[in-house]
Amino acid sequence: MSRAGSGSLPRYILQRILLVIPMIWVILTVVFVLLRVAPGDPVSAALGSKLNAQALQQRREALGFNRPLIAQYWDYLSSVAHLDFGTTFRDNQPVLRVVRDNGGATLTLTAAAFVIALVVGIPLGLLAGRYRDSAPDVVIRLFGIVSYAAPVFFVGFLLQLYVAERLGLPTSGDASPITVFEVKPKTHILLLDALLSGNGTAIQDVLKHLVLPATTLGLLICGIFIRLVRVNMLQTMQADYVEAAEARGIARGKVTWRHGFRNALVPVITVVGLQFALLLGGAVLTEPTFNWPGIGYKLVFYINNRDYGAVQGIITIFALAVVLISVLIDIVNALIDPRVRF
Repeated sequence: MSRAGSGSLPRYILQRILLVIPMIWVILTVVFVLLRVAPGDPVSAALGSKLNAQALQQRREALGFNRPLIAQYWDYLSSVAHLDFGTTFRDNQPVLRVVRDNGGATLTLTAAAFVIALVVGIPLGLLAGRYRDSAPDVVIRLFGIVSYAAPVFFVGFLLQLYVAERLGLPTSGDASPITVFEVKPKTHILLLDALLSGNGTAIQDVLKHLVLPATTLGLLICGIFIRLVRVNMLQTMQADYVEAAEARGIARGKVTWRHGFRNALVPVITVVGLQFALLLGGAVLTEPTFNWPGIGYKLVFYINNRDYGAVQGIITIFALAVVLISVLIDIVNALIDPRVRF
């Protein structure tokens, strides 16, 4: 096939979709094996204090834990293929319902954190690249390293201790009890439901609860954007077409914006998808710190109660979400930069 054909967008999209199949299979296999090699019987660990021996045995048989491991593995793959991610052991709820009820809070938190990371990280990276090796550059790079290296729960505790009281910000939950009572759940996204209800007090309350956890999680990836934009800004400003633009007498600021900044943002698009996984991992630590009622909070709850059914289902959904987001980012990147297709 010709080089033009090998770089066609439909062919590239098809290749990426086909690569997803073995990738998902490997992820599902790893999740299944890791949870099965953990010590102890999953049903006894989750329900041993609630049920007698006969009831536990009946529950094992109902869940298929008395079957050979290969049969359990096949049932697991078949269930995921039919979008059945199992049920929780302790409260016998479908995992999809748990994700639906708590996913809105996690989505709100990750979206707000991502906006904060972009709003803070990109301008600081641009500024650091524009004034290389100056005092602002050194300070910004140091801030980026500290923000990325600091444990997310530690940053959360610091904000609770030194910022919350001074600014009058709440440190627990996603809203006050009165707001949860007044706003009717329609989308399972509390902020969106408050907006749809037109309740200004509820909207303000939800946003105030969102500030600290979103800032904590946003700082987790802010440093990545600072470094990425700075490095690409430096490389772009040294390109021949930038020097040619300056030689024609175009103002330095205009060159920086039209050529440097825009081209430096192209690699950021790829990193956006990769940081989605980091945000989900950060949410698992951020949500318990602020008692934020999201999927991460529920996952920690189920881990502490050794509910393997819930843990397996939630981790599987997390993994599939990361894979799908990664594919979408690759396709968007191929649309923007045709060189990616080759």
